[in-house]
Amino acid sequence: MIRTIVLLFLAVAVFGQALLPVRPTLGRILRDSPQLDALIAPDAKIEVLASGITWAEGPVWVKDGGYLLFSDIPRNSVMKWKEDEGLSLFLKPSGYTGLGQYSREPGSNGLILDAEGRLVSCEHGDRRVSVLTKGGGKRTLADNYQGKRLNSPNDAVFKSNGDLYFTDPPYGLPKQADDPSRELDFCGVFRVSKGGAVTLLTKEMTRPNGIAFSPDEKTLYVANSDPGRAVWMAFPVNADGMLGQGRVFADVTAMAKDHPGLPDGMKVDRAGNLFATGPGGIHVFTPDGQRLGRIDTGQRTANCNWGEDGSVLYITADSYICRLRTKTRGMGW
Repeated sequence: MIRTIVLLFLAVAVFGQALLPVRPTLGRILRDSPQLDALIAPDAKIEVLASGITWAEGPVWVKDGGYLLFSDIPRNSVMKWKEDEGLSLFLKPSGYTGLGQYSREPGSNGLILDAEGRLVSCEHGDRRVSVLTKGGGKRTLADNYQGKRLNSPNDAVFKSNGDLYFTDPPYGLPKQADDPSRELDFCGVFRVSKGGAVTLLTKEMTRPNGIAFSPDEKTLYVANSDPGRAVWMAFPVNADGMLGQGRVFADVTAMAKDHPGLPDGMKVDRAGNLFATGPGGIHVFTPDGQRLGRIDTGQRTANCNWGEDGSVLYITADSYICRLRTKTRGMGW
């Protein structure tokens, strides 16, 4: 014990600061191309920051405060993680405010911040996209299309003009696609204009999920979390904000048979590289669709997002919150 204290004292004296805790790690980085070294260092590790979450989703970094928020969907909660403070409850209920038990996944899913730094949530149970106002109350941004209730909004992204694009699969409904309360007979990708109008962009995808823009906003990427067609689609964005004919950006249907996870949340870096969760972790693609490698967490990996100075990738992997320090920076940083 004395020797340990002395060594610690010497370390503080020599380096001028206390030693940082050593965090557990999981998974591995698989490299398909040496180009990945420019984005992720050869010795990079996937650090585990927290565990015990039921199903983690929707990570978003709050710059004003320096902390991470994410959804624990089954627990109907938004959780907060901050360095040196750990895990705490931020908001409950997060996605279902009705009476009794609703479904296995009643809470919020995707979380993003608007231009004012307010939390925007895709809510399963209340079947809407909402914004948490500065006064603490929520305001509905979208809950129906042509008078019919949405299924269960899943993920969202803002365009620079303020329009909100979101996906609407049935995962939050009590009986999912076969739920009797379902009002739309398709799973859509929608846009909410700054004025509040809700427009259907496409209904061709069976399970639209994660969503992201390219840096020039000329392409909208949408994940399809269907094991029978596990793909990422790329849609050209027209001048009016509508979508052109989509193309398959990448297809991992074969991988879905023997790797955990499906195409889900995704984020883009400044150079347009896509970090897309899917079978076997997070696939890293160049803008032209070349896969450089995979961040293999060994878990069903739901989503990721940039944090801290924009170079740290925060990851929601089943019951874990992880981070990976990269050599790139996220789009918008």
